[in-house]
Amino acid sequence: MPIAVDIDVMLAKRKMSVGELADRVGITPANLAVLKNGRAKAVRFTTLAALCEVLECQPGDLLRWEAEEVASGQRSVAQR
Repeated sequence: MPIAVDIDVMLAKRKMSVGELADRVGITPANLAVLKNGRAKAVRFTTLAALCEVLECQPGDLLRWEAEEVASGQRSVAQR
């Protein structure tokens, strides 16, 4: 997936556990793990806003775009 999720980076910077973040945001640890591990198909803006509020960060600190080729480890047609 071309969208990478960096929640674990912010958790480490804030010295916070997944369980604590889930409690403070109001979602289950299982749903937070799905998001954190990049398996989520979508995220509600309200959830993203709550994550940013608790972690004191911007959405761009949690989400970033990667080119498909980079994400999957493949080279693009131009590189072959």
